[in-house]
Amino acid sequence: MKPIIKIAKAELKQLFFSPIAWLIIVIFAFQTGLVFNGIYTGMMRRQLIGWKLWSVTASTFGGIQGTFTIVQQYIFLYIPLLTMGIMSREFSSGSIKLLYSSPLKSRQIIFGKYLALVAYAFVLMLVLAVYGIYAVFTIKAVDIPLILTGLLGLFLLTCAYAAIGLFMSSLTSYTVVSAMGTLGIFAVLNYVKSVGQDVEFVRDITYWLAISGRSDNFIAGLITSEDLLYFLIVIALFIGFSVVKLQSGRQKKAWYITFGMYAGIFAGAMMLGYFSAKPKLMTFYDSTRTKTNTLTKSSQEVLSHLNDGLTITTYSNMLDENYWIAMPDQYKYDVDRFRQYIRFKPGIKLKYEFYYEKNGNKQLDKQYPTLNSDQLMDTLVKLNDYKFPIYPYSKYKPEADLSSERFRFVRSMKRENGKQTYLRVYDDMMRLPTETEITAAIKRLVIDKLPTVGFLTGHGERSSNAEEDRGYNMFAQEITFRHALINQGFDFENVTLDKEIPAHIRVLLIAEPKRALSADEMKMLQQYIDRGGNMIIAGEPGRQDVMNPIVENIGVKFMPGMLVKPSKKFQSDLLLLTPTKQSEKIAFHFKSIREIEQLLPMKTAVGLEYATNKGFDVVPLFTSDSSGSWNELETKNFIDDTVLLNTRAGEVEMPYTTAIAMSRKVNGTEQKIIVVGDADYLSNGELMMSRKDISPANFNFISGSFFWLTNNELPIDMRRPHMPDNALKMSKTAWTVSGFMLKWLFPIALMCCGTIIWLRRKSR
Repeated sequence: MKPIIKIAKAELKQLFFSPIAWLIIVIFAFQTGLVFNGIYTGMMRRQLIGWKLWSVTASTFGGIQGTFTIVQQYIFLYIPLLTMGIMSREFSSGSIKLLYSSPLKSRQIIFGKYLALVAYAFVLMLVLAVYGIYAVFTIKAVDIPLILTGLLGLFLLTCAYAAIGLFMSSLTSYTVVSAMGTLGIFAVLNYVKSVGQDVEFVRDITYWLAISGRSDNFIAGLITSEDLLYFLIVIALFIGFSVVKLQSGRQKKAWYITFGMYAGIFAGAMMLGYFSAKPKLMTFYDSTRTKTNTLTKSSQEVLSHLNDGLTITTYSNMLDENYWIAMPDQYKYDVDRFRQYIRFKPGIKLKYEFYYEKNGNKQLDKQYPTLNSDQLMDTLVKLNDYKFPIYPYSKYKPEADLSSERFRFVRSMKRENGKQTYLRVYDDMMRLPTETEITAAIKRLVIDKLPTVGFLTGHGERSSNAEEDRGYNMFAQEITFRHALINQGFDFENVTLDKEIPAHIRVLLIAEPKRALSADEMKMLQQYIDRGGNMIIAGEPGRQDVMNPIVENIGVKFMPGMLVKPSKKFQSDLLLLTPTKQSEKIAFHFKSIREIEQLLPMKTAVGLEYATNKGFDVVPLFTSDSSGSWNELETKNFIDDTVLLNTRAGEVEMPYTTAIAMSRKVNGTEQKIIVVGDADYLSNGELMMSRKDISPANFNFISGSFFWLTNNELPIDMRRPHMPDNALKMSKTAWTVSGFMLKWLFPIALMCCGTIIWLRRKSR
C-alpha cells in the first residue's frame, strides 16, 4: 500500500504544480458558478414577486436544468485534459524504463496514478460542495441527503471517466492522441445504448454498458445497486486493462495470451454487470426526505396484496398511432416505466406482442386510402425495414379480445390465478399512464369487490355511454380519458328501479331525470336510501318538479328559478365557484382546489335548500357569490334578454348553496349523499370545455366526491408528504453580494492560489 500512496503523492505534486490542473479547476468553478448563479437568481426573482417555490433543493441541483444535471453533461470534457499525460509522458520521456526496472509491480504503478486522479476528482467535487454548503444555509429545510447523493453520483462518474482516460494514456506516448482516444471512448459509451436494442441478448449488454445518464438516479436522490456497481465495474475494467497493457510492455508475452487477459477481464465485467441488472438482485436507497423516487404508501399497500405472479403483456398494434411506445428498440426505456413496481415485485414479467389491425388511424387512412390491413402492413414493413415478427390480429384473438379496446395500444395485466385487466394509454399530452393509473389497474387484480357506480336509467337521465355534450361517457367509461371511472379502478353498470337495487352498488348516480319516478320506483329508491346506500343526485333548472320528490325525504329541495351572476366575460347563467372552507373536511381535493385557485364552472345551476331534521350532517361544498349573484325567477332567454335583479319578484342578492355533502349513521355504517344543483359539471361538453383565464375544478370535484363516497378507497390517494424546502432564507441584497462572490470571487481566488503555487514551484 505504501508504494501506491507514494506514487499517488508524486503524481498529485506533478498535477498541482502544473498550470493545466489549476486551469481546469478554475474553469470548472467559473462554469458551475454561472449555472448555480442563474438558477438561484431565477428562484430569488420568483420569491420576490410573491410566487411560491416548490422543492427548492431538487430544483437547484437536480431536475432537467439543475446544477448537478448540467455538470453531468459536460464534465467529461475536462477529464482528457487531465489524464492525457498521466502515462503518455512516461513513455515519451523514457521514464517508463525506470518504472519497469524498479521493484514496483505494474498494478502498484497503475493504482498509484489512479489514486491521484481520484484525489483530483474529489477536489472537483469540493468545488461543487461549496454550492451545496451555501444551499444548506440559504434554503429553508434543505434536503441535505439529496445534495450528498448527487455529489456521490458525480464523483463516481468522474472516477469512471478518469479510469478510461488512464487506460487510453497507457496506450500511446502522444498526449493529443490519448486525449482524442479518451473522447472517442466516451462517445462510444454514450452511443452504445442505441446499438442492437432490437436484439434481445445484445440489448442487455449494450444498454448496461452505456454511461450516459448513469448519474441521473444519484442526482435525483436514489442510490441503486445497479448504478453503484456499474461505476465500480467500469473503473475495475479499465484499471485492469491498464495493468495488462503496462505488464505486456514490461514482460513480453504471446499476443494471444495478452488478448486472453483482456478478454477475460471484459467477460468478467460483463458477467457481473449482467447479474447486477437483475431485478431480484438489486437493492435501492431513496435518500430524499419525502421519498420521491419510491412508490407511494398507497401503491405499496396495493402491491402487498399481489402474492402471486403478474405478467404484463403489451399488445402493440402497428397500425395504431401509439405503436412507437414499445417498439423493440425502445424495450429498455419501456421497462424503466415499471421499474418502481419491479423494485417491490421483482417477479413481474414483461411480454411484447406486435400485431396489425385497422383501427381508424386517420393519418394512415389518409395516406393509404385504398389498402387493406395486410397490404398496409406489408407496405410499412418494407418502408421501415421492420425485422421483428408482426402477426395479424386473428393470431391473438383467442387469448385477448382487443375489439373492446378499439385495437389501440394496450397492456394486459394478468395474474397467475387468471384474473386480468387492461392498462391503457390516453389521448392527452402525457399519453402514458402514471402511478395513479398503474396502481388502479393492479388494484383491480388484487381485491375481490371493486366499488361499483350505478347509473339510474329509464327516465331520460344522463347516460354513462352517451357521447354527446350532455352525456356522461367521458367521465364514466371513455377508455382514452385518464380520469374516467374505468381507468381509476371503478366498475359501473346501469340500474333500473323495476327491481331492488343490487347490494354491490356502492354509489347510485341520479342525473337529471326528465320523467317522474312511479310510486313503485320511489319505493325501490327509498329502500336503497333506508339501507344506507350512497348517492350523487344532480339536477337542472326546469326539472325541479321531477327532482324534488326524489330528495324531499332527505330534507333537500331544488329551488325554483336559476342562479345567475352577470359578468362582462361570460353569460349570466354561468357561475364560477370556489369551495367552502367546510368542504376541506370532506376530502383533501377541495383544499387542493382552493390552494391552486381553481374555479368550478356551473352552467345553468339551481340553488339548494336543506333541512337538518332528517338526521343528516350537512356540509355546503359550493355556494354562489354573496354579491352580484341571485336566483333569477323571470328571465328565460339569457342570450337576448338583459338579466336584472327584481326584488319585487322575490329575487334576493345573496349566496346560494349549489352543492352539499350529507352523511348519517345507518345500520352501523356511514351513509353519504352528495346533491348538486347542476348536472353539467360531469358532462362530456363541460369536461372538455376551455374558458379563458379559468382553471376548472371539475376533475378535483369529481375525484373528491367519489373519494369521500367510497370511504377514501378510490380514486387512489397518491399524495406524498409535503416538501418543506419551499423558500430561500435571504434578502435580495444578501444574494446580490453572495452571488457575485460565488460567480466571480470564488474562481478568481482559486486562480490566484494556483498561480502562486505554480510560480513558487517554477522559481525553485
